[in-house]
Amino acid sequence: MTDRDLAVSAWESLFRAQVGVIRALASEFPTRTMSLNEYDVLFNLSLQPERRARLRDINELVLLSQPSVSRLVDRLVARGYVSKHPDPTDKRGTIVAITDAGFEQYREVARLHMQTITQLMGSALTDAELVQLAGLTAKLRCPEPEEA
Repeated sequence: MTDRDLAVSAWESLFRAQVGVIRALASEFPTRTMSLNEYDVLFNLSLQPERRARLRDINELVLLSQPSVSRLVDRLVARGYVSKHPDPTDKRGTIVAITDAGFEQYREVARLHMQTITQLMGSALTDAELVQLAGLTAKLRCPEPEEA
């Protein structure tokens, strides 16, 4: 059994580190053409088959409320970065697809954003520590089942 105080302290440290990194990335986001949240939507769409996903699935991929995601997607539509279509399998649903222009804009920003991430993470952690961090956070996202 894990010590409660140790677990809570580790969680607090992880949470504060995550907030600090996100704040640093947001303040140094490399462009005025899109926000970090808009980038997050485009990033997640770029990883989906055919670069498209149901709006409700996007809601599960990003860390925003459903109404915020809907408004954000509408802004991206207005700028020509994504398009919205009725879901052919469920007329109540909406499919969001990244446009060619949106994908190109995303790729341009992604290159700059990756440089910022590399500088931020690499200035604080060694390569070995980055590998260890990736392994630890993967365990938190996908914990192994307990043995009986």
